[in-house]
Amino acid sequence: MKLRAEELGLLARGAAVLGTGGGGDPHIGKLLAERAVREHGPVEIVAVGDLPDDACVLPVAMMGAPTVMVEKLPSADQISVAVQTLAKYVGKTPTHIACIEAGGVNSTVPVIAAAQLGLPLVDGDGMGRAFPELQMVLPTLAGIEATPMSIVDEKGNRGVFDTVTNEWAERLARSATVDMGCSAIVSLYAMTGAEIRGAFVAGTLSKCVALGRAIERAQSQHSDPVAAVVDELGGRLLHVGKVVDVQRRTTTGFARGDATVDGLDASHGEVMVLRFQNEHLVAELAGTAVATTPDLIIVLDTESGEPITTEALRYGHRVSVLAAPADERWHSPAGIELVGPRYFGYDLDPIRALETV
Repeated sequence: MKLRAEELGLLARGAAVLGTGGGGDPHIGKLLAERAVREHGPVEIVAVGDLPDDACVLPVAMMGAPTVMVEKLPSADQISVAVQTLAKYVGKTPTHIACIEAGGVNSTVPVIAAAQLGLPLVDGDGMGRAFPELQMVLPTLAGIEATPMSIVDEKGNRGVFDTVTNEWAERLARSATVDMGCSAIVSLYAMTGAEIRGAFVAGTLSKCVALGRAIERAQSQHSDPVAAVVDELGGRLLHVGKVVDVQRRTTTGFARGDATVDGLDASHGEVMVLRFQNEHLVAELAGTAVATTPDLIIVLDTESGEPITTEALRYGHRVSVLAAPADERWHSPAGIELVGPRYFGYDLDPIRALETV
């Protein structure tokens, strides 16, 4: 399977859905990836199950606050340099590139690296969604170390961290990212093909393209694009309304805040509050949580079905809020400890997307 420039819009749109509000601006990532693919040619996509056991797979991603990424664009060379820096440090020749998270720009950053380096891209990712901290991946649950990891900024500064835990990798890399202007490119979680098969969500890129195509098809047929996304994800509609308030701040390298959505149509008279840290983490209806991390909380434009990131949420947006199930591994005790509501400071047990409220 080849990923061509004309499919990158579908990929970016679907990744923004799975990104649950985070992962950076998908439009920026799409433009950068289109340029790379047109310059270097289509990118080969390889299924997780087809990876050789001894493959050397290097994921690459942008790290930082999505609000900053809107104005501070990475250079294309910065992305391939991050991969080359890690490869040099570990003394291995990469055979494949991978996405560490399916979200916004981080679904297309690996496309750029794969195109520039002439390497195939793995059809999968380490989350099945997006999370704000770099230890919050399924490879962590599988006992795979985040480091050595490289970090590169747009000025040409490069570094490599080799830490005692994945949590320390997040802590040190976050500090460096803040000093680098709150966004940087990282390459981390170097894995073999055998490790990828046990630690990745398979088929994520294909799912992103399918989501993007479902929205596009519904738009062209004048059917309901929100319903199309619900069907594609096996999720449910939580709320329909208008954004009446957004409190957003960029602190310690994250976009944090909450958004208030007054109900419309079937949700008339109900108020939903969305709480986010890059990604949407808790959805509250009339003061009661109705969906939480680790399941997906997704905000779409009600009319067009286009996903709306947390940094793009504005007063007056007519939105539909969905919940969809995460990969089941996230609901293990270790998964809940890593990405459950209490990790983020909410005194809540996880509420699953398909539970009856």
